[in-house]
Amino acid sequence: MLSLIGLVGGLFLLIVLTIRGMNLFIAAPLCALIVALTNHIPMFVGDTNFVETYMSGFTGFIASWFFMFLLGALFGKFMEDTGAADSVARWIIDKLGFKQAVLAVVLACAILTYGGVSLFVVAFSVYPMALSLFKDANLPRRFIPATMAFGSVTFTMTSAGSPEIQNWIPIKYLGTSPFAAWEVSLVVAVFMACFGYWWLKRMIGKAVANGEHFEARETDPEIPERDYPHPITGLIPLLVVLVLSFLLHDALGHMALIVALTGGVLSLMAINFSHFHDLPKAVNLGTTGALVAIGNTAAVVGFGAIAKNTEAFQQTVEIMTHIPGNELIGAAIAVSVIAGLTGSASGGQAIVLPLVGPHYLDRGVEPEELHRIVAISSGALDSLPHNGYVVTTIRAICHETHKAAYGSVAALTVVVPLIGLAMAIALFSIF
Repeated sequence: MLSLIGLVGGLFLLIVLTIRGMNLFIAAPLCALIVALTNHIPMFVGDTNFVETYMSGFTGFIASWFFMFLLGALFGKFMEDTGAADSVARWIIDKLGFKQAVLAVVLACAILTYGGVSLFVVAFSVYPMALSLFKDANLPRRFIPATMAFGSVTFTMTSAGSPEIQNWIPIKYLGTSPFAAWEVSLVVAVFMACFGYWWLKRMIGKAVANGEHFEARETDPEIPERDYPHPITGLIPLLVVLVLSFLLHDALGHMALIVALTGGVLSLMAINFSHFHDLPKAVNLGTTGALVAIGNTAAVVGFGAIAKNTEAFQQTVEIMTHIPGNELIGAAIAVSVIAGLTGSASGGQAIVLPLVGPHYLDRGVEPEELHRIVAISSGALDSLPHNGYVVTTIRAICHETHKAAYGSVAALTVVVPLIGLAMAIALFSIF
């Protein structure tokens, strides 16, 4: 019982401290320590001690993602400093009008995500353009994280055909394809896209009606009018990232992102070199931003590493993977809960699928149906406040607070996917 109280209490405290804006380099290890102490995990000795387990999760994430965070941050900062982001944003506003600023950001994130670009990289890449669009349309900037997250981690990340890892992990365990149950996936994706966009516009419209508007900050880039390049010079580097990522994804896996982002950064520098406002400053700010972003995320990943090594977590997994009744509902609950505890959609799948996959397949569950339910369910409760992508996007990239921005993020990345999940289960049950 103490083990479970410590796990739930540590997670709850981490969520509260994150929302209150506490530094994650302090909050995450502190909450992880509470979990460790209540689960009798030794501090310094033994094969599974607190320091080594926490730091293995922390350093493992940095080792896997450092270059992608660095290149992604530099790409985004270069888009800002050259004025390419502002130029693209103004072109979109001129062509589509101010009312389509939100749609433009959602589509940009959706296209890059469905093209295989990492979610973190999409956030770094699109933020400069999103900031410019919201500024020109005079919309509250606290909705930028929700707008980017909606386009990245909802109807694209877990849909049939998506090259994101959340759609590929089930293949290993279920013997399916990335297009598993594409008919139901298409219906659910269209619903989530339409309903989520309507809700997002409604939230922003209500805020504007209440007097909210875009508020400039001293840290916002100031690019002289004469420095704006042609809009196409901002779109070409984005296309380079998208095309290289798509072409090299199967051959290089995640390494394709390093090549794609390198190509994007180099093409941006080559095309817009004369438009740089302050290149050394852009490099310094981009590098610093990458370190802060990956550090914040790694701190939360370290908490997950401790949580996964507790007795309570193992008991939770055991209970979740043996839920009686409808197998698809059981799988959805199991993946959702574990993804919520670990703050990771892919982590939830990787932990649950080896256990529930063979069990449910032996009971006659259609592999394609299970694949799609597992994928969609992994993208719901994973977006709790301590999720690495949420923390990085809200705090490190958009420089917002959870208090200001997380409400709309939760509505679009937790509530909307949960409704989509229920719809998918209902459709599989009917047909």
